[in-house]
Amino acid sequence: MAQKKGKTKRENNVQLKDRVQRPRKYKVIMHNDDFTPMEFVTHILERFFNHSPASATRIMLSIHNTGIGVAGVYSREIAETKKERVIQISRENGFPLLVTLEAE
Repeated sequence: MAQKKGKTKRENNVQLKDRVQRPRKYKVIMHNDDFTPMEFVTHILERFFNHSPASATRIMLSIHNTGIGVAGVYSREIAETKKERVIQISRENGFPLLVTLEAE
C-alpha cells in the first residue's frame, strides 16, 4: 500500500510527519451453491456491480467452476452496502446466495 509523504511540523522540539494512507479496498466475493440459478447470479452481477453481460457471464462461470468469484472491489462502506443488498435480494427471491468481503 502506497503512502503519501505529508508535511513535516515541529511540536515540543520533536519533528513529526503527517502521513496519509489510502483507505483499504474490499473485494465483494460471491460463493457457489447448488440452489441459486446461474441466470440469477448473472443478473445480480449486471444490476448491482455494473458488469456487461459478457463480463457477468465470465464471472458467473468462474463462481460455478471454482466456487468463488470477485464481483467487484470497493471501499469498505460501499462493499458492505452491496453485499447486504445482494443478500437481501437473494433471500427475497428464495436463494441462499452467499456473499462475503475480503480485504485487498
